[in-house]
Amino acid sequence: MKHCCELILRAILFLFVSTILFFQPATAIAGENYDFDMEEFEPKKFKWGGYSEIMLERIDLNTGSAIYKLNFHDDPLNDLNRFNGALQLEFSYRKGIGAFNSVLRAKAGMDDIGWSDTEDVYEANLSLKPSPYVTIDLGKKVFRWGKGYAWNPVGFIDRPKDPNNPEESLEGYSGASIDLIKSFNGALQTVALTTVVLPVREGINEDFGEINHLNLATKLYLLYQDTDIDFVIFNGESRSTRYGVDFSRNLVSNFEIHGEFARLTDLKQNYLSETGTLYNRELSAIRYLLGMRYLTESDITTIIEYYHNGAGFSESELERFYQLIDDADAQLLNTGTDALFQTAKNISKMGYSSPQSGRNYLYMKISQKDPFDILYFTPGLIAILNLNDQSSSISPEMLYTGFTNWEIRLRFTSLIGGNFTEFAEKQNKNKLELRVRYHF
Repeated sequence: MKHCCELILRAILFLFVSTILFFQPATAIAGENYDFDMEEFEPKKFKWGGYSEIMLERIDLNTGSAIYKLNFHDDPLNDLNRFNGALQLEFSYRKGIGAFNSVLRAKAGMDDIGWSDTEDVYEANLSLKPSPYVTIDLGKKVFRWGKGYAWNPVGFIDRPKDPNNPEESLEGYSGASIDLIKSFNGALQTVALTTVVLPVREGINEDFGEINHLNLATKLYLLYQDTDIDFVIFNGESRSTRYGVDFSRNLVSNFEIHGEFARLTDLKQNYLSETGTLYNRELSAIRYLLGMRYLTESDITTIIEYYHNGAGFSESELERFYQLIDDADAQLLNTGTDALFQTAKNISKMGYSSPQSGRNYLYMKISQKDPFDILYFTPGLIAILNLNDQSSSISPEMLYTGFTNWEIRLRFTSLIGGNFTEFAEKQNKNKLELRVRYHF
């Protein structure tokens, strides 16, 4: 098949060149001198792009799970059929030392519950580069701090990724930053210092933390003997003070290792005690990640990461939350009142039902490009394992990009685990999704 494709490409190239030569004036063929307009090769001032997509989802609900009972106790369903559409626009304009960058996203969906839609400005910032060593950014921006693929413990001023779709765009935060960079000859090749001022006010970064505060984050980047290293500090009243370090290094051209370590101080957290009472606690926690990426000669890419979240809930603390929902379900059946469900809903918003709310996880993604010489086809598998309760999420997928600018992905996700384990108590039992995306 590869030989056949090469022959087709050569034939197309031959026809293309022959057509050009056929329509050229004779004087040109005889040796006319050509002039090139160098402006055509200069960077364009205005660039734009993005994608539009549709997604069809078939979701089998886990009617015996805790989160299902929490969300559907008053309107039970067995499954959900969902249709989503999204449009993302990215554009930039450059002139002189300045550039304006923006990412806009709109999404609408309909399922068996109803209609929903959102419109968000993911990024909108003015970037000034008065010298090759200085860059100033003003506005909404995603910083993407950290070296991890699925999680970023040192991403103190970034929103958390979705480990099932870690490469998707994230919404940024509004603020001001300055980058200073300097290169050297020697073992220390590059030093860069990034300082970010992040205000939290009414209408500005309200979901970042406590309002009416000004926060400061700093990252020192070193490229030392071909190893990327970052030292990160966050200080402010909207969130607690935290410190971090990360690294990334290619041991050989096809094998990379990376890691992150973060210490979070004075965290305030609500938790359920053994008696079922809600308490407040303050703690300092450690988060860290160790990972690797390996590419074989047959184009099989393997990414493995271990993530520890010291601020997550223990296995027994999650079990108490799931037991509370079971008690609420029993109360509703026996007395007809949902008062305990309302309590459980309030507690769920304190982090108990958030993604990866436990403490120790293993992530693995395996994909192969063009297996068996099937061009533009990439099958893969994503697995997330809760190492404490042994529950997991398994997602085989198939990706096809054989049509210019088009991307077609089919993915099936199954959640596995025993009673009162994280993934087994999720709302869904399994999900089948088809995504068709057009890039422009």
